[in-house]
Amino acid sequence: MPDDDASLGELLMRAARTQRRRWREVLAPWELLPHHARALRVVCERDGVRLSDLAEALHIAPRSATEVADALQARGLVERSPDPTDRRAVVLTPTPAGRQVQGEVAAARAADTRDLFARIDPADRAALARILRTLTDD
Repeated sequence: MPDDDASLGELLMRAARTQRRRWREVLAPWELLPHHARALRVVCERDGVRLSDLAEALHIAPRSATEVADALQARGLVERSPDPTDRRAVVLTPTPAGRQVQGEVAAARAADTRDLFARIDPADRAALARILRTLTDD
């Protein structure tokens, strides 16, 4: 495959698709969808978050954030409570089960990522990290 810009773009997209497929497979034991796992991570990292802030963090519409929160709450992974500073708002906080699942998912994802990148030597991994940072800096 030639190294022209279109080919590089296609290779980058193929690598991203591979990573997404692996991510879905990693999440299968917890029966979580990728967007649910991302939302749970945000809720756990921030130790509670408003729905509007969750939508912003995930780059989704507020209505979609409500649907994600509903799914996580139905699974017992988060709970809703009134926002003490705004009675119209709701704060999502992780439950103990949510924290446990988040920890397990993070460990499984880290292990899978290590396995994926073990295919390339450390110098190439460092170069790839530098290149990807260059491409993603705005």
